[in-house]
Amino acid sequence: MLIVLPALVSVEGEKEPDPTAAEAGAALKTHILTLFDEVFARNVQVTDPGGRDIPCGNDKAKRTFAATGLDSDPEHPPDLLNNRMLGAMFSIADYNITDSSGTTFRLENEPTKTVILLESTANGTYFVRGETQCLWLQTPRSRNSFYGHPFVV
Repeated sequence: MLIVLPALVSVEGEKEPDPTAAEAGAALKTHILTLFDEVFARNVQVTDPGGRDIPCGNDKAKRTFAATGLDSDPEHPPDLLNNRMLGAMFSIADYNITDSSGTTFRLENEPTKTVILLESTANGTYFVRGETQCLWLQTPRSRNSFYGHPFVV
């Protein structure tokens, strides 16, 4: 009796491809709007709807998004609002603090290639803006592919 087992091929060291500018822009928008839900912001206004490619050269682009909202207490100072948002961000996605100058926090998420700035400057008013890194407009084909189909090794 002959038993034939299928060969399993594993490619080690390959990582997920970076998101496209549009995919990262969508993640950025979702993260920021979810943040406003988490801090129970009222009267959220989108100040930069994003949705357009900002050329970076070499067939790459970035996307932006920004919004503002009101806290339940108009007297809460900006540093409290930014700290409240910072705490909420960690439940939304895996962001790392890359800068904290004064009351502003800069956060980066490596998988989604997004940067978020918590920049409230007025009592009782949340302000958040973000951008993506410069990313491909379309996902480049893998080196191990032929017309979009992976090679079978």
